Amino acid sequence: MKNIKTGGVRALQKEKTRRSLIDAAFNQLNAEQGFASLSLREVAREAGIAATSFYRHFRDMDELGLAMVDESGLTLRQLLRQARKRIEKGGSVLQTSVTTFIEFIDNNPKIFLLLLREKAGTSSAFRSAIAREIQHFIVELVDYLNNANGMPHHYNEAQAEAMVTIAFNAGAEAIDFDEVKRQKLIEDLIFQLRMVSRGAYYLYHKEKIKVENH
Repeated sequence: MKNIKTGGVRALQKEKTRRSLIDAAFNQLNAEQGFASLSLREVAREAGIAATSFYRHFRDMDELGLAMVDESGLTLRQLLRQARKRIEKGGSVLQTSVTTFIEFIDNNPKIFLLLLREKAGTSSAFRSAIAREIQHFIVELVDYLNNANGMPHHYNEAQAEAMVTIAFNAGAEAIDFDEVKRQKLIEDLIFQLRMVSRGAYYLYHKEKIKVENH
């Protein structure tokens, strides 16, 4: 029994230290310093462990980075679920979705910076991991659209990909904007996403009428 308890305490301590390393790496990200610039020694120091102890938790910095990407992707998916719950309580779908997205950037700027910067980074492993996480986000958005608008899956897939691309580009600008500029960006983003949504709706019904007339 004592050995079981000891093993449980060690496992908890290991997970706690692993968490500290991830948090330390996120803390050191900023507009000037990307993940590639992070030092293993500095990350370990901020986490409160010796640099040599780092390897008990991650093989190298790349493995740490991939864990950060996984966490970022989970946060993105939670964002969409949060927006869905808000929409269910009433209000504009686009207004609610955009507001939730901007709140995500405000509350998690370093997570967004990681996704944004490493999406086009030099590491193919990073690029693949981030592309996978963004695709998960798109899939969840497609699922929502499939249930909401009654259009075929491939229309909603194209619409979701366009919306996510536009939102990410806008989010990159929002990080450095003051309140006035950010509000204008939100209004512009809602307008752009509305155009995508209405364009998809118009195209679908135009094609539907063409098929019916044949």
